[in-house]
Amino acid sequence: MRQRVLRVALVAVLVALVVLAVPLAAAMRAYFFADERDELERDALTAAVRVGPDFTSGDPVELPAGGGDVRLGVYDMRMRLRAGEGPARADPDTRRADTGTVVRGRAGGDLVVAVPVSQNEQVIGVVRASSPAWGVWLRILLAWLALLGAALGALAVAVLVARRQARVLTAPLEALSRQSRAVTEGDLTARAAPSAIAEIDQVARTHNAMVERLAHLLQRERNFTANTSHQLRTPLAGLQLGLEAALADPRTDPRTALEEALESTHHLHHTIDEVLRLAGPERSPMPEPAAAQLLGEALDSAEQRWHGLFADAGRRFIVAAEPGTREMPVPGRTVGQILDVLLDNARGHGRGTAEVTARSLGETVALDVRDEGILRIDPAVLFDRGHTTGPGAGIGLALAADLAEAAGGRLVLAGTDPTTFTLLLPPGPAETND
Repeated sequence: MRQRVLRVALVAVLVALVVLAVPLAAAMRAYFFADERDELERDALTAAVRVGPDFTSGDPVELPAGGGDVRLGVYDMRMRLRAGEGPARADPDTRRADTGTVVRGRAGGDLVVAVPVSQNEQVIGVVRASSPAWGVWLRILLAWLALLGAALGALAVAVLVARRQARVLTAPLEALSRQSRAVTEGDLTARAAPSAIAEIDQVARTHNAMVERLAHLLQRERNFTANTSHQLRTPLAGLQLGLEAALADPRTDPRTALEEALESTHHLHHTIDEVLRLAGPERSPMPEPAAAQLLGEALDSAEQRWHGLFADAGRRFIVAAEPGTREMPVPGRTVGQILDVLLDNARGHGRGTAEVTARSLGETVALDVRDEGILRIDPAVLFDRGHTTGPGAGIGLALAADLAEAAGGRLVLAGTDPTTFTLLLPPGPAETND
């Protein structure tokens, strides 16, 4: 690319030099010949003044000295040389001057100017001035050499400027190519830097926007996969434990085990629906709100899912609600998913009794999830993906915060000793059957 730009610039400069230099060289040649003939004419006119009225009667003529290689000669009307230098018999150009006009021409290798000498409006002689043409050609060649030197100098400057401009033009494109190659190799953090060229900057901005969008989509896909695996792990474990317990005890009523397994599969369906809703297109219209459910039903469902798991770990699990809060409508699936994340976090990272408390803040519902553990992670990064205090992947709290935000609510850390999370939910939709 850089060599191509350099070649284009040099071709343009060469064409411009040729277009300018050739006519200029021709003009210089014409100028030098015209200037030499003007000099000869002036010398001839000066000599013609020296020719007196007695020239026709044989009076001698004293001609002035010509400058340089100029030779002066005076011819009578018989075209014989009477004084000065020149051919003994006049050449054709000199002969034509006897008509009373100045004649310019060439004779052999000389430039010739013939000036008529008049007396009483009669031509009595001709003054011939001549100089060798090679002297003019010498000056022309020197001028052409100077012109060639100037052209070569201009070409050298053009090469330097073209090389610099080629670097300026191609450097951003080469950088953009490197960034594109880095993206193809998997580095989605590579971004094209701005340059001083508006058109290339536009391409770079489009490239960066494309990579940004691609990285965002890939991150959403990764988050969806991580969210799904995180949210399905606990319900699947509970379903497996329930079925294994039913198989281990032959006295267990299989209908009860099947009903519990069916309830677990319903919860799995709800979990998948919530994760899919959260991973919906970013620029789609407002996502369809989750089905409404009474808060009491959501709390009872969470207690049913988690009471046995905490009991198996030798820990108490308490669910409490202020009067009047159990009848408040909430997005049941979303609340269930967030409670699952917070309770799984309390079971894996906390200690002692875990408690879920529902309270009313006017039209807003507040759910407090508390255990007796102490939080030892920086609250500023608590909801960032990948940050964890234990063996987990650091997905749950980030997912819970996203779910709360998608439902129009907010999940906050209310305390670190003991660890307390508060889920704030706006006024829920009208109650529907789920």
